[in-house]
Amino acid sequence: MYDQAERLRRQLSFNSSQAKTIAFASGKGGVGKSNIALNFALELQEHGKSVLLFDLDIGMGNIDILLGTRSKYTIVDFFTNFTSFNSVIERGPKGLSYIAGGASLNDLLQLSDESLDYFFQQFDMLVHMYDYIIFDLGAGVTSTMLSFIIAADECFVITTPEPTAITDAYSLVKQIVMHNNQLPIRLIMNRSPHIKENKQSIERFKHVVEQFLHTKVTQSALLSDDKIVTEAVMQQTPYVLLAPKSTISKQLKQIVVEFLSRESNPKKIKKRSFIQKLKQYLVVEEK
Repeated sequence: MYDQAERLRRQLSFNSSQAKTIAFASGKGGVGKSNIALNFALELQEHGKSVLLFDLDIGMGNIDILLGTRSKYTIVDFFTNFTSFNSVIERGPKGLSYIAGGASLNDLLQLSDESLDYFFQQFDMLVHMYDYIIFDLGAGVTSTMLSFIIAADECFVITTPEPTAITDAYSLVKQIVMHNNQLPIRLIMNRSPHIKENKQSIERFKHVVEQFLHTKVTQSALLSDDKIVTEAVMQQTPYVLLAPKSTISKQLKQIVVEFLSRESNPKKIKKRSFIQKLKQYLVVEEK
């Protein structure tokens, strides 16, 4: 009863401000993107922010698995059965709202105009119910995922110290900048076994981005190669909850603190909404 009452309260708690949209993306799979997005969202909740985590890693969605839950509905139900967002949204630890990913939807661009219009209509209500909406997007640079990234207010690019991961991360950043060179980009290097060396790798990455893509990385950080992550996945409990004093949990918490400190004095610039931008980019891709 409490969950139902709380959900109803959130549905009715519309305000004039709109949620900030954040895309979590990676150039390749297997870098820990979903795990970071989940723990980041939980830390935002810990700081009193209302967050919706949107698993859009179509075909590979695993947020509910990382949480050890079984979702009644997924994003596939929303698109195929026109189930409302209010019904699809699940509740996780710390009051986190999330929408589970699905395994039978290949590409949003294959959806009918009716399905996309329904998404736009429903999402327009969500932006007034949360402080942040986080998209956990599929790995790589598909046209649909790129549309969501460049329509968002900012993007976290996740990589690891492996040369292939760094190369793919640079390719992703290049694609982002080509389509939206005003988008704030933050970089997290996950599974860093050698902090000093990996810090140098991040600095080199930022220098190359600035030199050749003529843009700056807004924030960069390292997450250690901590064995507690594997334990957390096995126990299906986010590591900031399982081991809040572990090295990686402390590092993640610091990333959120720095993120919020940069948010404290946002520039008040009149801009198009996420939906307005997404509509434009999806139409361009369809053409």
